[in-house]
Amino acid sequence: MTSVTNLFYATNWLGEVLHACLSLHFGKAESVEVSPLNFLQDDSPLSDFIQKKDLTSDEIIVLLLALAPHLRPGMFSAAIAEFLPGGGDFPEFGGVKASNHRDILPTGETAQFLLAGDDLEKRLEVQQLFSTEHWFHQKNILYLEGVPHGEPVMSGRIILDPEVVELLTLGRVSKPRFSTDFPAEYITTQLEWDDLVLAGATLRQIREIESWVRHQSTFFETWGMNRKVKPGYRVLFHGPPGTGKTLTATLLGKYTGRDVFKIDLSMVVSKYIGETEKNLSRLFDKAQNKNWILFFDEADALFGKRTNIRDAHDKYANQEVSYLLQRIETYPGLTILASNFKSNIDEAFQRRFQAMIYFPVPKPEERQLLWEKSFPSAVRIDRKIDWRDISNRYELTGANIMNIVQYCCISALEENTDLISQENLVNGIRNELVKEGKMV
Repeated sequence: MTSVTNLFYATNWLGEVLHACLSLHFGKAESVEVSPLNFLQDDSPLSDFIQKKDLTSDEIIVLLLALAPHLRPGMFSAAIAEFLPGGGDFPEFGGVKASNHRDILPTGETAQFLLAGDDLEKRLEVQQLFSTEHWFHQKNILYLEGVPHGEPVMSGRIILDPEVVELLTLGRVSKPRFSTDFPAEYITTQLEWDDLVLAGATLRQIREIESWVRHQSTFFETWGMNRKVKPGYRVLFHGPPGTGKTLTATLLGKYTGRDVFKIDLSMVVSKYIGETEKNLSRLFDKAQNKNWILFFDEADALFGKRTNIRDAHDKYANQEVSYLLQRIETYPGLTILASNFKSNIDEAFQRRFQAMIYFPVPKPEERQLLWEKSFPSAVRIDRKIDWRDISNRYELTGANIMNIVQYCCISALEENTDLISQENLVNGIRNELVKEGKMV
């Protein structure tokens, strides 16, 4: 309950600040006198956030202003009604009305009223709390909503990032949901590195990426290389389908403690001018301070080669690529692009990759290892099956092999047996080859 208790203390304290400022404004008091905010000394989300970020008293008030509507609806209207019982306009307080929320939503002017009153110099200082240079903005904690052209900037609503609201109130942050606003799917796996079968050269390069992710913070911050090297790490995975590109990206996240999000480019790319850039902007803004691994599968759709400009469509398509190039260069985490063909990716991107890793079709010895690893321990394998022979005769990818394993297991269950027979296996291989167009 300490978490709720501290939220109760904090909002009550904000109410005291609000009452004192209103009393001063309406001549009911000669000065603002409020005791410092006291927390229970614990690790509750709000107190932990304030202590770790070392917030100033002004920053605490701005944060609580933005948080209050989520906890105490009616708080601002009730406070003002005490001094204006008959109602009336109160422009000095700022604030706006929303379509669903019935209370006043605080604006930058509300923060100026509480922290500065009529002191112009102090009001300008408060304005700096909402500048792009302040860590509130840089860490995507809170910001001022844009206002119509010509209106005062500080009349914008104070927006507290929904993830910060969830963190401060519930102590956790949920994974973002897949939607048109966030066209990326959280992907994970129950497999381990030992389940992944790759060529030796490919695996060595993957280990180098894993090392970068593990030591990223020390390299950039402790060793100060952020002054000399662009942030982030950009990698191209290229090779035939089914060779382990997606699984590799997922395992990198699993073993480095990073969330992996697979971007659905069909929901990013739009035929309408400017929409693709907007979709990308929302995606990168959401990911900016999360240390996520962004995985762009079938990246050719967005990272493909720019064309000679023949019409307006070509011009804007090239602008999309240029915008993406800019955003991907400033993203501080790991970005992985996957393509079947390296040559399909625009050279401007290729020059900015720290690594380009080829995922070849497995060789016979690798295919044999895949066959031996893929069947569940609950089944028995027909003694007639020679994995070395099967591996030499059929050039299959890891994804092909898993499709065949699934076919064989379901067929065995249908026949009420735990034996994978040679006939069953051959039928599974034949079906997969027909599907791939390699057998009629």
